[in-house]
Amino acid sequence: MQRRSFLQGAAALGVLGLGACATTSAPSKAKVLVVGGGYGGATAAKYVRLLSDYQIDVVLVEPQSAFVSCPISNLVLGGSKTIADITVPYDNLRKRHGVTVVRDSVARVDPAKKVAVLASGATIGYDKLVLSPGIDLMFGSIEGLQEAHDAGRILQAWKAGPETVALRKQLEAMPDGGVYALTVPEAPYRCPPGPYERVCQVAAYFKAAKPRSKVLLLDANPDVTSKGPLFKKVWAEQYKGIIEYRPQHKAVAVDHKTNTVKFEVGDDVKADVLNVLPTMRAGRIAVDTGLANANGRWCHVNFLNFESTAAKDIHVLGDSIQLAPGMPKSGHMANSHAKVAAAAIVAELNGWEINPAPMVNNTCYSFVDDKKVIHVASVHEYVAAEKTFKTVAGSGGVSPGPTELEGIYAWNWAQNIWSDALG
Repeated sequence: MQRRSFLQGAAALGVLGLGACATTSAPSKAKVLVVGGGYGGATAAKYVRLLSDYQIDVVLVEPQSAFVSCPISNLVLGGSKTIADITVPYDNLRKRHGVTVVRDSVARVDPAKKVAVLASGATIGYDKLVLSPGIDLMFGSIEGLQEAHDAGRILQAWKAGPETVALRKQLEAMPDGGVYALTVPEAPYRCPPGPYERVCQVAAYFKAAKPRSKVLLLDANPDVTSKGPLFKKVWAEQYKGIIEYRPQHKAVAVDHKTNTVKFEVGDDVKADVLNVLPTMRAGRIAVDTGLANANGRWCHVNFLNFESTAAKDIHVLGDSIQLAPGMPKSGHMANSHAKVAAAAIVAELNGWEINPAPMVNNTCYSFVDDKKVIHVASVHEYVAAEKTFKTVAGSGGVSPGPTELEGIYAWNWAQNIWSDALG
């Protein structure tokens, strides 16, 4: 994939009608300023308005013109969905809920002065700041990856959007009999089951359209990190001879001129399409603001209100935080974080006591082909004595096996959570 093709994929988003959200000029002050319009930020913006009976003004700063869901995006690679299918405009936050949506990004935050400076140069003061910036990919953790990415040769597509479209084009252009290789970083990373779902989607596409092609799954972890037995059963039964899984393969370097990836231990691998996922950390603005106080990568928070332990009145949600035991970095979990934080923020701004025993829940659905799905689910309660969330004993669990009924549930889950966050 040449850079020109990658940029054409990016431009395609406008053609699909994703630029419907009007840009609003930035006000100078916000009672609650939300940075990032993903599962966490969009939900927080809406729920602060709802829970305050629309009395607290909320400004959402988001550089993209529309929300594009990372969950479900692997189906774009498999060919059963398009980017348009997983895109939701921000219009309802503005029209129905009175959220001021500013299409921009935050360049820096001054926690002492309670001011955010936008990339455009505008400044917004705040009483409460909600940061939900997702993850950043640490390209420097794999030698040569930044150059390969900038050339449009080796992509990640771990933030749904133009790269998802570009990676699909690479798969379509690959000859029958070629090899697609996906590398998985050491946990924690965004969406634990995501890589394993992705290889199912690519294998399903190959099985139908390029039956002599192969999928290599090169995992830095010692075993599949989520729903392992279920995924392995699917690979053996549906994709035998197509998917090959190799654990303990930590990628350390790539050469995009030869499409080769090198590992800490093991032989180099050459593939027609390389999909290399590097180590991940909290989004840049959280790191730059000094909030990444967990190994310099993730943000510690007070789980009662998701306030950063490094800065007062800054609440951090979703994939950027150092999670409680058993919590995944998932869209559903970010949505749950946002509701707890929104309720606490409304209470604090009104001088009320915050909920001393919040609970959150999570479901991660994985499509193993275009119709059948497996899931993992859990419920988490705040344990005051330990100041953290813990999984409720006996809650959740995993599917007995993939079914089309779960596929229906999964698509309905997506529609419902998008409506919950953005409707």
